[in-house]
Amino acid sequence: MQPIPTLLTCLLLLSLVPPGQPQQVRRVPGFEVEGDECHCVVYLPNNSISLKQLEQLQSTVQELISKSEQQLSRVSECAHALEDQGNEVLEKSYMLKFRNPSALASPYETPTFDLLLLELQGAQELVTQLKANEGVNGAGDLLHQLQSQVTNASLMLKLLADSEQRSFGAFQQEVDVLKGRLNKCERDSEPEQASRYPSPPLPPGSCVHGGLQKVSTPLVVQLNWRGFSYKKGAWGRDSAPNSASSLYWVAPLREDGRYFDYYRLYKSYDDLVLLKNYEERKMGYGDGSGNTVYKNFMYFNYYGTSDMAKVDLSSNTLVLRRTLPGATYNNRFSYAGVPWKDLDFAGDEKGLWVLYATEESKGNLVVSRLNASTLEVEKSWHTSQYKPALSGAFMACGVLYTLRSLSTRQEEIFYAFDTTTGQERHLSILLDKMLETLQSINYCPLDHKLYVYNDGYLLNYDLTFLTLQPRLHRPPARRPSGAHAPPRPVKHN
Repeated sequence: MQPIPTLLTCLLLLSLVPPGQPQQVRRVPGFEVEGDECHCVVYLPNNSISLKQLEQLQSTVQELISKSEQQLSRVSECAHALEDQGNEVLEKSYMLKFRNPSALASPYETPTFDLLLLELQGAQELVTQLKANEGVNGAGDLLHQLQSQVTNASLMLKLLADSEQRSFGAFQQEVDVLKGRLNKCERDSEPEQASRYPSPPLPPGSCVHGGLQKVSTPLVVQLNWRGFSYKKGAWGRDSAPNSASSLYWVAPLREDGRYFDYYRLYKSYDDLVLLKNYEERKMGYGDGSGNTVYKNFMYFNYYGTSDMAKVDLSSNTLVLRRTLPGATYNNRFSYAGVPWKDLDFAGDEKGLWVLYATEESKGNLVVSRLNASTLEVEKSWHTSQYKPALSGAFMACGVLYTLRSLSTRQEEIFYAFDTTTGQERHLSILLDKMLETLQSINYCPLDHKLYVYNDGYLLNYDLTFLTLQPRLHRPPARRPSGAHAPPRPVKHN
């Protein structure tokens, strides 16, 4: 560092030459001696230099020396900082590739990162040149370039930090989507897992299962007792869950497909098949094929109204008639291909139900649980299914199952709504049929069967429910060792 003060002293001494005598100093010869010292001879004018000027000169030289050393120190610190930042960025990029080589494109593989590397390399070259010059003499341009490249690198680091923050947000969204898919796969796999275990026969009225799994092929019992031209009607078994009765009933509608007037009661399934030991009754009040029997009472839609009717089967007496609030009638919102079925009654393990639509629900199916004694609505649930788009529905263990027609020979149970949890889900359970239209579907908890009136024929189906095994508790996922927490946003001053 000795040549620096010598050179600065010479330059300052030259500045002391009076402006009016430039000819007195023609040149300044110099020569080298042993070591790194350099000597030069300066010819001064005859004017004497005051001691005060010499002191000022010495002070100025010391100040310039101090500033030059500070600049060199700052350059060295910047060089080390840039090297550390470059190494850190490269290390993060390598770690990201090593942990997940198939992940989304890293922000460290972007054009911005390439530019940052170029700026860092350029800054390192400038630092090398400054070290080679061993001083600031003639290095003003290099310092200016270094300052510009450091500024550019700083801006690029901020851009990369913002980009990394956005990339982490996108990655977190992708993780949430994958978690949702995993949960869906687990729910969808439950039927498959349960199907590996043979389902034991369910006790009558039991709901200890995981929901409907499949439906058997149809068993054709016989043609209805009034003949082939009576294509519309309903039939079934008393749907009280703990009933000791083995009562079966068949209620064909008139040939116009609307009016319910006659029905038959059978004390056993054998009597039904053999058409013996029956009681034939005339009613004359019903509208449509939404009938059901629950605890030895028949429930149906009173003709031309939104009223619910209750008939005592022991005496064939109408014991109660009550309006269903908000329910539409006169074929306003009936099932597809099944006219006049505005009110559809159902019984299951949870009680007595009525399925219908209202103007307020815009035709979507409404499920209401009824008090079997008074026919008062205890609670209602609104579903997302448009009733005229459905081919039918039934209740089992408080769960609504809806059907749609796939062809003239096949239906699909595609939607379930659990009144206990208020949650809905989609499924796909196929149901074969003999003829095109299912006029009515009644479920019986005693034998877990569906009783279907199919264009005049009496069909029944065995239902199989899921038997779920206890699920092991899965601990929450832990962050892998070495994984970094989400980067904090860069604060700008």
